[in-house]
Amino acid sequence: MSTTTGRRQPQQWRRQPRTNVAAKPPAAAAGTVGLRKPVFVKVEDLKPGTAGHTLVAKVMSSETVLSKGRVGGVMGGGRGGARVAECVVGDETGTVVFTARNEQVDLLKPGGTVIIRNAKIDMFKGTMRLAVDKWGRIEITEPATFVVKEDNNLSLVEYELVNVVQE
Repeated sequence: MSTTTGRRQPQQWRRQPRTNVAAKPPAAAAGTVGLRKPVFVKVEDLKPGTAGHTLVAKVMSSETVLSKGRVGGVMGGGRGGARVAECVVGDETGTVVFTARNEQVDLLKPGGTVIIRNAKIDMFKGTMRLAVDKWGRIEITEPATFVVKEDNNLSLVEYELVNVVQE
């Protein structure tokens, strides 16, 4: 602490020297990173508050709920306007509402099949919404051979957040 101003000096993280240097594994020594194989989940396995889901889904419908921005112009320092669409996606176990944002809206066309990677479950008014943020990815893939089970829409189930008292 500085005695002249009474304010703390800014702190910085410093790397500590390694005391126990172990041999690096061959993959790390070569500069390559070992990637995990993705674990694909089914729609019926999605639970509130979870993240990191990878799934193959067919787009059933898409409805634009928000479209901001000037037509033919540029808004927000070089970015286009904000677009949000609610798309119903599903597989052979059920369906869920996917919230598509900006460029994602163009990828999710009704009838198409997509691979959704690193998706998370957001809660909106007590219901589940599937979403992909900047760490996730949406890829268009070949048409699916499965038949979507439309009568099991997980986004129609309402959840309530409760406090659990432990005794």
